[in-house]
Amino acid sequence: MNAGDVFASWGKILAGKTPLPSIEITSECPLKCPGCYAYGDDHLGGLTTLRSLSDSRGHSLVDGILKLVDQHDPVQLSLVGGEPLMRHRELNKLLPILSARGIFTMVVSSDVIPIPREWMALPRITVAISVDGLPAHHDERRKPATYERILRNIAGGRVYIHWTVVRSHLQDPDYMDRYLSFWSEREETHRIWMSVYTPQRGEQIPEMLSSDDRFRLVEAIPELARKYPKFCIGSPIKRWDRCGRGTC
Repeated sequence: MNAGDVFASWGKILAGKTPLPSIEITSECPLKCPGCYAYGDDHLGGLTTLRSLSDSRGHSLVDGILKLVDQHDPVQLSLVGGEPLMRHRELNKLLPILSARGIFTMVVSSDVIPIPREWMALPRITVAISVDGLPAHHDERRKPATYERILRNIAGGRVYIHWTVVRSHLQDPDYMDRYLSFWSEREETHRIWMSVYTPQRGEQIPEMLSSDDRFRLVEAIPELARKYPKFCIGSPIKRWDRCGRGTC
C-alpha cells in the first residue's frame, strides 16, 4: 500500500465509507475445506447462516454489487464466496465495468473452474488463487481444486497465489521455503500473498497457530521476503504503473 492509498482509505473511513469491502457474491462452493469459516453458525452474526440465504443471480447480482460500489466508493473491492467462479457469467459483465470505473478489484478463487483469460488482461483486476500449502496438505483440504487442476487452469495466465498458513505448515522448518520456491518459479505467478489462519471466536481446531508458531513465522518472514521477490508481505492493495498493471 503506498501513501496515496493510505490517505485515500483514511479519508473514506472518516467520511463513513468502507474503503476495502469484501463481498460474498455467492454461497455456492463445490469444496468442503476444513476450517472454512464461511459456513459456520456465527459467520453472519448468529441470526442466520450462509447456506440458508438465497443467492442473487444475473442482472440482480451485477446491479446489487454496483450499487454497493456507488455507496462505499472503495479503494479496493474483493469478490469472494463460496466460490465466486460459480457466478462467472455475472463476473464477465461486472469486471469490465469495475475496471473501466477505476475500481481495483480482486477475485479470490480456488480455481476449481477455469478462469477466463480476458479477466487477467483487464487493468486494475487481480485474480488470487487460494493454494493452502504443498500438495500433500492442499490437495487433501481443497479437493477437487487440486494442484493438478490449478496448474492446468492457470497455464499461460497471470495470477496471485494466496496462501493461508496453518499450524501443520510450521512443523517442518523447510516448508515455507519449499512452498515459496515452487510458486516463485512459475511464470504465471505474479505475487504470492500470505495470510495466517485466524480462528473464529471460541474456536479450537488443529489449524490454529500457537503463540510460538506465530513467533517463528514472524521471525522467518523477512529472510523469505529477501529470498523470494514475488513474496508480497502486507496488504494486497497494489501500486499501479502508468499502464495500469500491478507492480505489487
